[in-house]
Amino acid sequence: MAGDKFDVVVIGAGPGGYVAAIRCAQLGLKTAVVEREHLGGICLNWGCIPTKALLRSSEVFHLFHRAKEFGLSVENPSFDLDAVVKRSRKVAGQLTGGVGHLMKKNKIEVVMGTAKLAGKGKVAVKTDKGERTLEAKDVILATGARARELPGLEADGDLVWTYKHALQPKRMPKKLLVIGSGAIGIEFASFYNTLGAETTVVEVMERILPVEDEEIATFAKKAFEKQGMKIFEGAKVAKLDRGKGKVTAHIEKGGKTEQLEFDTVISAVGIVGNVEGLGLEEAGVKVDRTHVVTDKHCRTGVPGLWAIGDIAGAPWLAHKAMHEGVMVAELIKGQEAHATDPLNIAGCTYCHPQIASVGLTEAKAKAAGHEVKVGRFPFIGNGKAIALGEPEGLIKTVFDARTGELLGAHMVGAEVTELIQGYVVGKTLETTEAELIATVFPHPTLSEMMHEGVLAAYGKTLHF
Repeated sequence: MAGDKFDVVVIGAGPGGYVAAIRCAQLGLKTAVVEREHLGGICLNWGCIPTKALLRSSEVFHLFHRAKEFGLSVENPSFDLDAVVKRSRKVAGQLTGGVGHLMKKNKIEVVMGTAKLAGKGKVAVKTDKGERTLEAKDVILATGARARELPGLEADGDLVWTYKHALQPKRMPKKLLVIGSGAIGIEFASFYNTLGAETTVVEVMERILPVEDEEIATFAKKAFEKQGMKIFEGAKVAKLDRGKGKVTAHIEKGGKTEQLEFDTVISAVGIVGNVEGLGLEEAGVKVDRTHVVTDKHCRTGVPGLWAIGDIAGAPWLAHKAMHEGVMVAELIKGQEAHATDPLNIAGCTYCHPQIASVGLTEAKAKAAGHEVKVGRFPFIGNGKAIALGEPEGLIKTVFDARTGELLGAHMVGAEVTELIQGYVVGKTLETTEAELIATVFPHPTLSEMMHEGVLAAYGKTLHF
């Protein structure tokens, strides 16, 4: 089948792609979206959403063990891993179905198949019914990314897992090795450790959570170790010897090698863009280290061809992809649209304790030439945190000492992934310390700590 004409064709129906398609349709553009696997992409099916469902189960299980602190009684709490996973898959399925509904509601044609650029304004799609050629003035690449695999550490689904295997485990790990301490690695380490796995994390950089502010990462590390995790920093897994039901990991650190035995390994060593088979080279698209090179408005340099989300590079976050999708749709329609500023995009890690940040770390602010004022406020000084039984945490703010501009905010503790958006709004509005200090925060809430974190940078702390 050939000759299907649209205004826009979106390749990939993850968070970036399906949102781009919806916004295009809202703007009156005839839109098609091509997807080879699942509507909702990795995020809804194998990433953001199902992992949060798993982590919620482990959080409730953790609270069961603390019942006595709250004057409650829970006898011998246990878990059914299959049921935990089943709930996670049900949540993912519900949201994937929701994306399908949104496609129909917005009259977007969904073409299930594998897409390839086939000349200017043409996309060839291999479907189970044959090949189909879609034509459009504008094409948006939103093919996302997949787990990076290092030589010798490849996943086999049995002893060595990727995030997909970890989301649908065949068994509960007893001794678990997690390679990589970014958001994905730490979230799975937190989940399985809470359920009772003896968990070890190996990070090649000098500290875990390497993109976070050093103070926040150090706080989190102490919390993880208190929970029983063993953490190697500035170390690497040189090789894995796979045996029957066990893996021996050769962990190198400081010139020495230690051999430790595990029954399960989760590899979380980053991602690579899905750039293969798209016909990018023939189309004249520049690719750098598996990511499409774009300008700040997601233009590839080839007229009518755009790239958004993970395929277009860091930060590899669903909310960044969504925002880019909207921006590109509006640019295609001829409207003005603001480019996404990476410094105004929050990063969130849903381990226990949670971690969230936006903007520059203290070290990066100083390296950029700013004279800084830094504020810190601990959870122990907040009434709501104590009432919740969550007194361990820290809010940190970084301001430009000369202008009062909020440069960054960094948090570790209960519900900080929800709190961070307050600072994101502040940064987007280019707020200063004076406006934040003059803002009234409701009491009793965790958000009061955000106020105190600002006050602390200017020597005006009230409750600590």
